[in-house]
This record gives sequence, structure tokens and C-alpha cells, in this order.
Amino acid sequence: MRGDRFVIIDIGGIGYKVFTSPEVLSMAGKKEKISLWTHLSVRENALDLYGFKEYPELEFFEVLIQISGIGPKTALGVLSTAPVDTIKKAIALGEISYLTKVSGIGKKTAERVVVELRDKMGAMDAATSIMFKEDEDVLQALQSLGYGNSEIREAIKNIPDDVSGINARIKEALRILGK
Repeated sequence: MRGDRFVIIDIGGIGYKVFTSPEVLSMAGKKEKISLWTHLSVRENALDLYGFKEYPELEFFEVLIQISGIGPKTALGVLSTAPVDTIKKAIALGEISYLTKVSGIGKKTAERVVVELRDKMGAMDAATSIMFKEDEDVLQALQSLGYGNSEIREAIKNIPDDVSGINARIKEALRILGK
């Protein structure tokens, strides 16, 4: 069973409500069994579970929620905008646009995230910077064609590193989406 932002996972006859990304929600609709990496958020009046397809997503989620002003639902929103590697590259380059797309993150909060995490993301070389800009253009082009963020994220993740140039990366993403 699933809702708009969560899935109900049956474990030993007990149903657990797990908040998750649109990508996992679409998987839950297609597959009978899925495996998730989870984080239990303990608050005064609630115990909330957050589920992730890959372990790096969980790790980055836990880094994000340590930043003042970023709660679990906001961090989940950030992870829903692009692949983790792309978000890390954006932070390393000081690009706040991926963060400000998320409800609840304004310019000041996005800048705080960049300031607090930039050193952790490491310095980027010029080639990586160019590839990041190209992926941002690929994302926007595919969004304008009507593709969903989860489809685009998966396609960009599967573009080989040796494919360079905006047009070549868009073609490759379209080829991947066409499968």
C-alpha cells in the first residue's frame, strides 16, 4: 500500500509507514517486495521512518538533517530533486538552485547548507564542473519534454562518464528513457 509521500511496508504482519522519495514510491507500485535503508526520526510526539533505495542516500539524508533549519521531510525533498552525486556537486560548486526547488528551503537556508557542507563535498576540478552544468541542462531539457524527476534522475545516473557535451548527454538520456 502507498500514499502520496509514504509506503506501508508489511514486516511480519505489522505495517510500518515509511516516508520516502517519489522514486521509491514508483518502485513500490511495480514490485511486490522492495528493500529500503531506513532512518528512525524520534520527536517528542512521533516516531517517523524514512526509507531510501541506496545507502549513500541515507548517509546524505543524515548529514542534511544535522543542519539547522533542515528537518527530515525537507531533507527527503532535497534528495528527491536529483541524484545524491549531483546534489553533492551542486553544493561543492555553490549552486543553490537544487536546494531552493524544495518547499521549505529559501535562499538563506540553501546558502547555509552550502556553507556548512561545501568543505565536506571536496573541491571539484574543471571537468567535473562542466559535467555538472551539462547535467543541469539535461535535467531542464527533459523536464520541459514532460519527463518526471525520478525518471530523469535514473537516466542521468546511467549516462556513461565518457559521454560529454549537452546534446550528446540529452541524446543518451533519451535513449535510456526510451528503453
